[in-house]
Amino acid sequence: MPPLDPRSLNSRQGILTQLANPSDIFSVLLILGGDVVCRAIAQLAGPPITPVAFSFGWVAYAITALLTAIGENRLMPPPDISCQVINGQTGYARQNQSFILDRIMRDFEIWMDDRVRRHLKHLLQPQSLDTMGSRSHRIGLCVSIYRADEAKPGSPGYDWLYFMGFGTALLQLAIAAIPFGRNDSWDVLLVTAAGIVLSFSTGSLRQWSTEKWACRRSCKKTVILTKGNGSQHAIVIIGDGKGLDIEDLASGPNTNVSSFFRPTPVALLALCFLWVLLLIIAAGVEENSWYLFAVGGIGMLENIFVAASPRSPAAFGMPLMFEDVIGEPKAMDTLFALEEAYPRVGRSLLVTFFPGKLRLKEQERWDELECLADALDESRRN
Repeated sequence: MPPLDPRSLNSRQGILTQLANPSDIFSVLLILGGDVVCRAIAQLAGPPITPVAFSFGWVAYAITALLTAIGENRLMPPPDISCQVINGQTGYARQNQSFILDRIMRDFEIWMDDRVRRHLKHLLQPQSLDTMGSRSHRIGLCVSIYRADEAKPGSPGYDWLYFMGFGTALLQLAIAAIPFGRNDSWDVLLVTAAGIVLSFSTGSLRQWSTEKWACRRSCKKTVILTKGNGSQHAIVIIGDGKGLDIEDLASGPNTNVSSFFRPTPVALLALCFLWVLLLIIAAGVEENSWYLFAVGGIGMLENIFVAASPRSPAAFGMPLMFEDVIGEPKAMDTLFALEEAYPRVGRSLLVTFFPGKLRLKEQERWDELECLADALDESRRN
């Protein structure tokens, strides 16, 4: 039998050593996944402490956040979906730039009132079978009407998603303490504890709250949220003098000021230095590396779960009270019914859902409804 090549033995030994103690890989993983961290912070930001777990990706996020804060004067991520915010009286529409409104619209079918679900189910029952023999699961347009309750910007609801960050941090510390208890190896515990402190500190910068609720308060406006033409849902929010100014919120924070000598960039510069220092220390951990992997992996799972999970409007400091739902098999019929119940609100959606020329009977009906709305406004002024 020919002797084994020494190079083959060295390769196998290198693989086994790396699997037993992959010390240098953890430092590489710390620079991956910054986008997930950013969205997890955006979900929970607002209270004095933002409990987003220490995980892979924090070093990359800290550096990216510093560049964005200096160049664009912002920390909040852009919206994930396209959403329009329409004034319920003037019909003026603007594209949404708010993370809060983006999540409220994206997750509407999860948090919407049960009466909306029952109304949709009732409308779908008489629908005839389509050409493929299956029942349709959509109606023309469903409009849900909510009234704003007392807004609490900067103080969102402390739901289970918020407290999960503290639980994850305790679990990470428990795992990191195992090597210390077994053989007095404290380096893993040091890296974990420092990472948790830096994570909570980075997510608790005051600018997060300032950007997240960049709007006026005690608003009386009626606004409409919708994904646009072809979408099944539209959400009417009546301010009632209690809610946030949603048009302000949709415009996004003011990013015109761009200067390094502001509190946020200076704080982020210090945090970036500490994150890079932690990266160097983590690269020097030669034993018990799998415990560090477990700590980072658990944190990454928490970050992903927080970033993707739906939350109610109340958790974003925008509690809403359900009032009514209006929906018909045809979108035009829905708008007629909405205009009759809430003058000018239905017409505000007309251009969005019917941008072309109307039929003669439809135009005549809208002219009648506009006259009624004008008469109602005149009576209120008198």
